[in-house]
Amino acid sequence: MRQHEIDGGARKAVFSPVDNRARVDAVVRRIGDAIELGLLADGEQLPGETELAGQLGVSTVTLREALMALRQQGLVTTRRGRGGGSFVALPEVPADDRLKARLRGWSTDELRDLGDHWAALSGAAARLAADRTEPEELDPLRRTAEDLAQAVDAGARSRLYGRFHVELAAAAQSARLTREQVALQSEVGALLCLVLADDAYREEVAERHRAVISAVQDGAHESAGTLAERCVRDATARLVAVRLSL
Repeated sequence: MRQHEIDGGARKAVFSPVDNRARVDAVVRRIGDAIELGLLADGEQLPGETELAGQLGVSTVTLREALMALRQQGLVTTRRGRGGGSFVALPEVPADDRLKARLRGWSTDELRDLGDHWAALSGAAARLAADRTEPEELDPLRRTAEDLAQAVDAGARSRLYGRFHVELAAAAQSARLTREQVALQSEVGALLCLVLADDAYREEVAERHRAVISAVQDGAHESAGTLAERCVRDATARLVAVRLSL
């Protein structure tokens, strides 16, 4: 698999056709999740309406309604005239009290169930990537792991954490796994700010991600899967501990 195909794997999943059900909501969720994960960069111009509607498999009317909803959420801005179009607007990191209020909406059982699902996705992705991906095609994962190791604020760390798991699914060459990871990160991603603010844990996570990459590179599919699962389960356990303290 060529390098540019790996680089574009996660982004291709963003712009693949959406489900027929509730298409406006599906477009809003797909693009909104990608923006919050950092798969679409702040200030990046989205494809033109006709092109984007074609990529997503929806009508231009549906796309315009979705873009209007994204503008109302502050995730997209629109500029008129020459050089205009729709542009990504990266949201500010939710305040700590807002995140805690959001976490209170989850029971500990729900968090553990989410963690089980997440671990299963990441473990499967790591095992498949170890079998399918060439060592030189892991640069996106390496860059994300190193960016996480150097990230200063909790918001950037949480986005990079989520991006790593999305890119791991893309390295597995599975569009479905990639879309599942993107959707899951929209549920849990911002909450990780509550545990990734700790510098020591940030360093621990960066090392865990490096270990996953090494196992994938070595073709050690079972080890790669186990390491990815442990990483997710530990993050989930920390979220549960925070939830219990509220």
